[in-house]
Amino acid sequence: MKIKTITVIGCGRWGSFIAKYLADLGHAVTLYGRETSKNMQQLRLTRENALMRLPESVLLSGDLPTAISNADIVLISIGSQQLRGLCGELRKAGFTRGTVVLSMKGLEIASGKRLSTIVAEELGADVHTAVWLGPGHVQDFCRGVPNCMVIDSTHEETKCMLIEAFSSKLIRFYYGQDMIGNEIGAAAKNVIGIAAGLLDGMELSPLKGALMSRGTREIARLIKALGGNELSAYGLCHLGDYEATVFSPHSHNRAFGEAFAKGVPFTALAEGYYTVRGLVTLASSFAVELPICRTVEDVLYRGAPARAALLSLFERSLKNEF
Repeated sequence: MKIKTITVIGCGRWGSFIAKYLADLGHAVTLYGRETSKNMQQLRLTRENALMRLPESVLLSGDLPTAISNADIVLISIGSQQLRGLCGELRKAGFTRGTVVLSMKGLEIASGKRLSTIVAEELGADVHTAVWLGPGHVQDFCRGVPNCMVIDSTHEETKCMLIEAFSSKLIRFYYGQDMIGNEIGAAAKNVIGIAAGLLDGMELSPLKGALMSRGTREIARLIKALGGNELSAYGLCHLGDYEATVFSPHSHNRAFGEAFAKGVPFTALAEGYYTVRGLVTLASSFAVELPICRTVEDVLYRGAPARAALLSLFERSLKNEF
């Protein structure tokens, strides 16, 4: 394995874990976070967060131009709605050629655009973009529990290079074959996670089986309409991520849905809250029915009563399963 110089942007739990994971593999890693970030301030003081300790080999930086100056790979793990702004900062810092890996899930809320599309628009064709997606929580990885994930890119050489450099006994990477399907599926599973949390909050958890089945089916229809492979909805980036999203106590999206149903405040980032608006925008543009996603949007944004809205799905016209 050729050692890579990698800058990880985003010092939350996932970004910090990735920095540790890649440093443990022997790569030269810099972790970037804004100086005003409480996470970065804590890491500077102790090199620890609530879940892990960073090895001494990981450099910490609060200056973006310096952090990316020698990077072979820039890996981004931030909130999806912040990506376009960050790309503008990267462009101003002179990053217009190289490899970007998006280890984040979502859609741009206003446009419904995939995150790789935003990178291409902002940074140009000389930046090769890949996505690192699939199931797995930091809490489990830190306990040594392995999982399977996907790396995908339209640039085949980049994809192969990343999988060779990033694979280990802890994370088995598969070669992605459908950027549209993998990005849409990864983003949409967070919306299904919120729906699952709503069911938990209303003590309707046995409906999760139907939610998973029908949720996957509607996302498969959308992927196909967008030009992707509908089978991607049944892969690691969507259906394969349901255990970590629909059932896990570590899932922010599921926990947010449960808190919402119970009327309890929730302050952690739940990407599905933004993603659902992007999905509904896409569905309208491509005339695709997304009954579960539209119901979640009605509950979150239009004040629809959660129980009545979800149970109304049972009143839809009877039809064949497939």
